[in-house]
Order: sequence, then C-alpha cells, then structure tokens
Amino acid sequence: MGSRSGTGTSVQGEPSERKAGMGKVGKRKGSARTGSGRAPAYTVGLDIGGTKILGALLDPEGEVVGTVRRTTVHGADGLVAGAAQAVRDVVASGGVELADVAGVGLGIPGIVDHRSGTVKHAVNLGVHDDELPLAELLSAELGGVPVVVENDLNVAAVGAAHVLERSADRAGGAHDHADLAFLALGTGLASGLVLEGQLRRGVSGAAGEIGHVPVDPLGPECPCGQRGCLERFASGKALEAAWPSRHGKPSPVELFEAARAGDQEAIVVKDRFASATASAVRLLVLTTDVRHVVLGGGVAQLGTELLDAVQDALREQAKVSPFLGSLRLAERVQLAPTHVPVAAVGAAVLGRRS
Repeated sequence: MGSRSGTGTSVQGEPSERKAGMGKVGKRKGSARTGSGRAPAYTVGLDIGGTKILGALLDPEGEVVGTVRRTTVHGADGLVAGAAQAVRDVVASGGVELADVAGVGLGIPGIVDHRSGTVKHAVNLGVHDDELPLAELLSAELGGVPVVVENDLNVAAVGAAHVLERSADRAGGAHDHADLAFLALGTGLASGLVLEGQLRRGVSGAAGEIGHVPVDPLGPECPCGQRGCLERFASGKALEAAWPSRHGKPSPVELFEAARAGDQEAIVVKDRFASATASAVRLLVLTTDVRHVVLGGGVAQLGTELLDAVQDALREQAKVSPFLGSLRLAERVQLAPTHVPVAAVGAAVLGRRS
C-alpha cells in the first residue's frame, strides 16, 4: 500500500463526505442503520492486496471479534470468489452466521468509484481497463448483503482512526484520533485523511496525494511526469534505489541494520530518508493541521526505529523555526497499530454505512 492505487492513480470521490453520508469515524458503534431500518449486528471488512486478503469482523460495539488471512486469486472471477470465501471464513471465525452481517466493506487498490462500487486498473489483481462491478457481484455471491468498495488507503485511514479511538476508550484517554492522516510509506508515498471524523477524498479523489508534490525541481523524474516529487525521496522504492538489498532482506531492514552497526554511508542514507519522511509529516500538518500522523505501509514495519528517526528529524528541523517548534510535530507522529489488520477494520467500519 504505497501510492493511493499502487499504480499512481487515485480513487474517485464526492466533494462532500457529509452529503455522502459517511458519518463520524469510530463513533457509530451499533447505531448505524441498514436500508431496512434495523440496526446492524456485525460488519465485515476486507483489505484486498496483490498477494493476500486480510479480513476483520466487527461486533455491534465496533470491536474486532474475528480475523482471517487468505491468498488473493487474480482476475475478476477469482477476486469475487476469493472475497466471498474470505467473508464466510471471517464470519465463521467470530462464531456468527452470514445472516448476522449487515454490511461488507472492501478496501482495494486501483481506480475505485465508491458510489457505484466499481474498480478498474487494479493491475496487481488482474483487473485492467474494464470497470468491474465488484460491489454488485460480491453482494450477489453473499445472498444480497450490502457491499461498499473503497480505495485501500482510505480504509486504512478510517481503520487507524477507529482502532485508536477504541484504544482511547479502553484506556480512558482523550478522544482525538478522529482527526488524522495515515501516511503510507510503501512502494510510493500517499496519505489517507480523516478530518473531524470525516473521510476526505477530495473533489477528484486526490486528497492526500502528497507524494506527487515536487520538492526538488532538479530531482529525479517521477512516473507521474513531474520531477523531484516527494515520493522519490520518502518511499520504499526510494530506499531500494538508495540502498539496494545486499543480503536478501528488505532494503529498509538492511539499511537500518547497517546504520545501527555504524556504517557511515548507511547512516547518511537513513538520515536523508528520515528527513524526507519528516518533510511529508510537516506538509500534512501544515496543510490539514491534523492532530495525529500515523505511519503505515511496508517501511513502517521497521517499527520504533523508524518512528524515532522521523521524530528526531522533526525536532532537528524545528530548531531553526520557532513556528515549527510551536506545532510540536514530533509529538503528533505515531506508528499504525499492528495488533489488528487496520485497513480491514476500516473497511468494516465503512461497511456500516452501506
């Protein structure tokens, strides 16, 4: 989950999420209504990627009561059949029946139209130019259960907000996680936005595509057609270019191991990457003033080492600017929760609004 679609494209959305009936993230619990007017009992969310499908089952209070992992089957028929089986599996894992499920949400890469429930150009899934009516087909496979389809990065943002809000509930902490940016450090760089509890797609679906903000006019060419885009410096692909894998491990892992061992070249590359990621955080806060920036995606699996490096870079950048210092940027950054499949949870939350 690097760029918003994995192919440099973005989801199509509506200008106003309130008009779209998105509701408040993490606050709905069991009060949402289906088309028949009855309160939903359970909802299912699926995070569909190029190699795996992660599923989550939410109970009426919004707690995760079942999870599942399946291998993705490519192509339209395999995608629908695999998603249907994943729904059945995760429902069974929670000890309930499909009849108890009021809605299913899907997070998927590609060009998604959430209003019609279609997807196209999900090339890593074998879906190309023709629009696949995924919501309609999956609903039919599940006996008419309502299905919503959303971009994978957007469901990750919704899921992070929901999980962090639920954690705050249990800990008796502040309820301020419904205002965040989910910064995905994957193959590319992009963010999903939840602003005051509302999923923000933007007029054309490009909200959060900060990876294609040029930061160096003399920098490397970007597949988007511009030069020196931020994702050329702060992404998994950028790390692979700067520090190719030498021992078969993922490039980020090898880089941080080498830096930890005192390799001066690795330290320079690591610091440069952390500084670029800090610039992405700064850009998100200065444009949206979100309370939290949540680091996710493949590179974020480095864990606290990455978080520490980015926070250190933010503190260093703030030394030259009292204005930046007043924003306390380092304190706003945290890692995505790892104990649950966040994107699948977000898809299940959106499934409540089907």
